[in-house]
Amino acid sequence: MLYNILMEIKSILTNRFGQVLNVVYREGDPLADLGDRVFQGVHAFCFCGDRLVVVYAKEKRYWAPPGGGIEPGENYEQAVIREVKEETNMKVLYQELIGYQDIYEPNRVIRQTRSFCIVEPIGNFVADPDGDVTEIKLIDPRDYKKYFDWGEVGERIIQRALELKNTLK
Repeated sequence: MLYNILMEIKSILTNRFGQVLNVVYREGDPLADLGDRVFQGVHAFCFCGDRLVVVYAKEKRYWAPPGGGIEPGENYEQAVIREVKEETNMKVLYQELIGYQDIYEPNRVIRQTRSFCIVEPIGNFVADPDGDVTEIKLIDPRDYKKYFDWGEVGERIIQRALELKNTLK
């Protein structure tokens, strides 16, 4: 698949340890120009019908789209499928990359993808095997900022996710 970098958004985030970190979000191939960056994580903007799936991590005390780490031997698409299943007990029916971001930590740069997914429940959500996620909700995607606010980057990702969802109707 060929990608062109369509855009770039520079931002900052405060991680759960209170560190303020620079972030650069791009739309393009997350494997390009990887260099010494650590390709570590995924987040999936999942739609079940017209609802956006969000998960709550009690220990971390925040809502977010399902996601997590990439395990050894996995590519990011496989990590999305596994993380969505673990955190929501839902099956990914369709997946498409939206973009990726580089997070500039003090001693390394972390790369994470952002994907759009169509999902369906496999059964009732009981518990995340890792114990991180304690609750899931299906929300109106226009209300996502009531649960998490990723600033301009989040606005761009949700805009792209809704565009992709509308092209599949």
